[in-house]
Amino acid sequence: KEWLSKGHGEYREIPSERDFFQEVKESKNVVCHFYRDTTFRCQIMDRHLTVLAKKHIETKFVKLNAEKSPFLCERLRIKVLPTLALVKDGKTQDYVVGFTDLGNTDDFTTETLEWRLGCADVINYR
Repeated sequence: KEWLSKGHGEYREIPSERDFFQEVKESKNVVCHFYRDTTFRCQIMDRHLTVLAKKHIETKFVKLNAEKSPFLCERLRIKVLPTLALVKDGKTQDYVVGFTDLGNTDDFTTETLEWRLGCADVINYR
C-alpha cells in the first residue's frame, strides 16, 4: 500500500526535471525512461514499461521528456533515446541505452527487458 501511495504500480510521466529528484528520493528503486515523442522506439519502450510497472510494484516506473530536461540529460550523459536510467537509493546505478542490451531489435519481448532490469537489481526478478 505504501508503494502504491508513492506512485508504484503505474507507469506515468513526471512533469519536470525538478520532480525527478523528488521521485527518486522517495522510492528505493526507480526506472526512468528518457524519451522524445517523435522517437518511434520510445513508443515501443513505453508499451513494455506499462506492463512491467503493473507487475513489479516494488519499483517506480516513470518517464521524462528528454527535450524538456536538458540539465538532467547533460548530467546523466544521456545521448541516445530511449534511455532508461536505473536508480537505486537515489543514485543512478545503470543505464539501458537504446535496444543494444535487448537483442538490438525492435521486436524484443517484455521478458527480455524484465531480465535486463533484473540484472541491474532494480526489480525483483527470478
